[in-house]
Amino acid sequence: MTMDVEQLRVNVYRLFARTGRPPAVDELAGAVGAETTEVRHALRQLAQGRHLSLGADDAIVMAHPFSAVPLGFSVMSTDTLWWGGCAWDSFTLPHLLGDVVPAAARVLVATTCPACNRPHAWNVDRSGPPEGEQVAHFLVPAARMWDDVVHTCGHQRLFCSTSCVETWLARTGNIRGYMMDLPTLWRLAAHWYDGRLEYGYTRREPADAAEYLHSVGLSGSFWGH
Repeated sequence: MTMDVEQLRVNVYRLFARTGRPPAVDELAGAVGAETTEVRHALRQLAQGRHLSLGADDAIVMAHPFSAVPLGFSVMSTDTLWWGGCAWDSFTLPHLLGDVVPAAARVLVATTCPACNRPHAWNVDRSGPPEGEQVAHFLVPAARMWDDVVHTCGHQRLFCSTSCVETWLARTGNIRGYMMDLPTLWRLAAHWYDGRLEYGYTRREPADAAEYLHSVGLSGSFWGH
C-alpha cells in the first residue's frame, strides 16, 4: 500500500502543534502505521515540496511555522512552549493554533533585540496587533527565502527601532532588507498559514503569495522586486 504523504504531513504539523517539539521518524511511523523507511522517503518528498526542512538523519528542523531549533524567539501558551522560527512565524501561532489548541489562542512571544540585546515580549492573539514601537527587519527577500530557509528565518528579527536596525547592519555588514511595524507584521502572520493543519492544504503559488502580501500592505520590494 502506498503511503499517504499528505496524512504524514498533517501528523507532523499536529504533533508539533500539540507538543512544541518535532515528531521523530519512529513516532510518525507509529502514528500513520508505516515502516520507518517509508516515512523517511515521504519526509524527503515533503521537504522537496517546501513543507519541511530536514537535517541529519531526516530529522525535522522546521515545519513552518514550527521550529525544532531556537532562532531568537520563544512562544508560550499556558501549557506549551514552542520555538518561534522567526518574527513572522511567532506571530502566526495564535492564529493557526487557536481552534486546535485552545490554550494557544493567546500566547506570549519573547525575543531580544539583535542590536542591543534588550528583551521584548508581547501578548499576541487574534483580536488585533500588540502595541509597541518595535520594527521587524526581514533580511532576505521573499523570492530567495528557500535558498537557505534556516538562515532566512534566523534573520527575520524584531528590533527596538529603526536605529537599532541600522546599528546591527553596520556591525554585521549586511545590506538593509525589508522593515515593517508590528501591525503590519501581525496582518502578515494572521492568515498566511490558513489550513496548514488540515488535510488537503496547498502551499501558496507565487502569484497568490504576491497578492496576499500586497493585501496586508507590503510593497513589491518585500518579494524582491
